[in-house]
Amino acid sequence: MEEFEVSNAAKKTKTIYISTIFSITLVLLMLGMLGLILVHAKNLSNYVKENIVLNIIVDEGAKETDVLAFKNELNANPAIKQTQYVNKELAAKNLTQDLGEDFVNFLGYNPLLSTVDVYLKADYANNKSIDALKSAIAKNPVVKEVIYQSSLIDMVNKNINAISIVILGFAGILIVISVALINNTIRLAIYSQRFLIKSMQLVGATKNFIRRPFVLLAALHGLIGAFIAVIMLLAILFYAQQEIPEIIILRNPVEFGFVLLFLVGIGIFITAISTTLAVSKYLRLKIYDLYR
Repeated sequence: MEEFEVSNAAKKTKTIYISTIFSITLVLLMLGMLGLILVHAKNLSNYVKENIVLNIIVDEGAKETDVLAFKNELNANPAIKQTQYVNKELAAKNLTQDLGEDFVNFLGYNPLLSTVDVYLKADYANNKSIDALKSAIAKNPVVKEVIYQSSLIDMVNKNINAISIVILGFAGILIVISVALINNTIRLAIYSQRFLIKSMQLVGATKNFIRRPFVLLAALHGLIGAFIAVIMLLAILFYAQQEIPEIIILRNPVEFGFVLLFLVGIGIFITAISTTLAVSKYLRLKIYDLYR
């Protein structure tokens, strides 16, 4: 009979540990997905900003050597990510491909002008920086006109700021909920061990001696839960890249590694702290309070 009770208690304990790890894994998976969304949102924002084009119309009388020298000057500017020189012939070829017919033969001449397309770094993709850059560029004698869509840049920046605020707000709420869920799961697990905790205390064990194995076991559960969450996260990312190959442009190994380390750290930290608080609570209770 006694062996049956011990066996039954061991099974219940294993079930509690498995459910605890499962709960921690799900919570950390949600946090990991949110972390990746935050990281990718920043990368996507930079990608959009750095693909905003500043079109510099080259004066028709400018020599190509002067234009190329001007292009090199632009590349040395810290605000500019890259430039692309499109001469008249290449511009005509590109437009012919877009239209599906040779407009040069139809018109009898090529009306297009050479351009230098400028792509800015994300930090400088705002109207204030672009206006200053435009004024400096316009002074060069090879430049006929500088064209950019200020309304588009305003719209991009406003939408990105609004989306960032929403994501950060959601992140804050989810973190609070995640901490509460893990804490409640740990408290329930410790509740099932409250008589063992009090028994150890009654036979003379110190509080630190009693707490230590529970905290170490909780930290191990947090580590296992984080490890499983990381594997699931990698599987989700792999599937996403198979379905949407373009998402590879957002991949950043350093930032992704930071998210994974954050999951491991938060899994161990929250479980250890929650266990410490839960065990301390039952160490303070009187014996008759354990039955309430």
